[in-house]
Amino acid sequence: MYQKHVLSNGVRILTEEIDYVRSVAIGIWVGTGSRNETEGYEGISHFIEHMFFKGTENRTARQLAESLEAVGGQLNAFTTKEFTCYYAKILDEDINLAIDVLSDMFFNSRFDSKEIDKEKNVVIEEIKMYQDTPDELIHDLFSQYVWNDHPLGKPILGVEDTINHLNRDKIKHYLETKYTPDKVVIAVAGKINHDEIIKKLSIFGDFQRQRQESETGEPRGSIIRKAVGKDTEQMHLVIGVPGLGQDDEDMYALHIINNILGGGLSSRLFQEIREQRGLAYSVYSYHSTFVDTGLFAIYAGTSPGKTEEVIQCILKEMNLVKAEGITEEELKRTKAQIKGNLYLGLESVSSRMSRLGKTELSFGRVKTAEEAVEKLEKVTLSDVKRVMERLWLQDKISILTLGQKGFDTDFDRIIQNSVDKGC
Repeated sequence: MYQKHVLSNGVRILTEEIDYVRSVAIGIWVGTGSRNETEGYEGISHFIEHMFFKGTENRTARQLAESLEAVGGQLNAFTTKEFTCYYAKILDEDINLAIDVLSDMFFNSRFDSKEIDKEKNVVIEEIKMYQDTPDELIHDLFSQYVWNDHPLGKPILGVEDTINHLNRDKIKHYLETKYTPDKVVIAVAGKINHDEIIKKLSIFGDFQRQRQESETGEPRGSIIRKAVGKDTEQMHLVIGVPGLGQDDEDMYALHIINNILGGGLSSRLFQEIREQRGLAYSVYSYHSTFVDTGLFAIYAGTSPGKTEEVIQCILKEMNLVKAEGITEEELKRTKAQIKGNLYLGLESVSSRMSRLGKTELSFGRVKTAEEAVEKLEKVTLSDVKRVMERLWLQDKISILTLGQKGFDTDFDRIIQNSVDKGC
């Protein structure tokens, strides 16, 4: 059972006591990410995440790195499009150390100009590494083209030019306007005592910053059908349509659709395209959801000469589910699979901590696993068919390929013929 406490300045603390473990996971979640970055600040959320590990007034970068490793713990962070998280996992007896280190990073990071210049090179190398990984890069490109110039479509890492122009003043300004108490959630799960945790985290009630951000607004998606040239052995492709915002009641039906179509080794797309036809090694579907929108997409990597055939197979399978729905057996099996994955994940204190932090930031309350399962169980066959009819519209389908330069095919023709033409 979780408990919630709000400090005087608006910082929210959520805890879940789990007496039968010896570990604790703690995360400081900040409700800002790459979609909150304005022009000239692209990539700064991720860059600040890096800089939090580069030394404080009390610890050097090496001392931060060694602090929790010395007691067998973990210290890390990650940035998404809508939030940033700094977290630690330790034994229960080391919770004071974890709180001290995380709060030191949060309040006392130095942002030394020399370290900033050094870290620019590190992040630029990270960007280059990502650009050399086409099966990952294509998803960023797909978002970028679909959401045009909206910050939601821009890469979390930023681009080389914007990273080179970051400086201490920009970092300080971003922290002052985005890292405000109302956007901070501290989630703690494991062998803890709620009241003791609140006392230990009282330092987070002392900082005062006024929120001063202009909203970037809801992104307006575009339909794109485009081939991008890159020197690769494979052709990488993404086919997608606008998805659902995180609070949409059809989300649970979409979870089932996603799982059945491309969620694992037994999924329809994997079985048809890889197992039956041997057209691709990797094929899967996914749904990226955000506060106000989403993307439902399918990825595959194949040979250039087989690209059109793979696209036809994907479209045929999607149209089949839209026209005929799924079977009762598929629905039952998929519900059990999602439910099992959900509950198995909750055996980890890190997963429990993440659920507390993510759902509180996203919905202003904790969504329990039991609530999710209850809504999942209510999904019917007609719900699945209705949601496919709602989302999978011919004039909303976008296609992006990344690979062989000079590759050209008539995507409009393929889509137009996809209902009648088999793969």
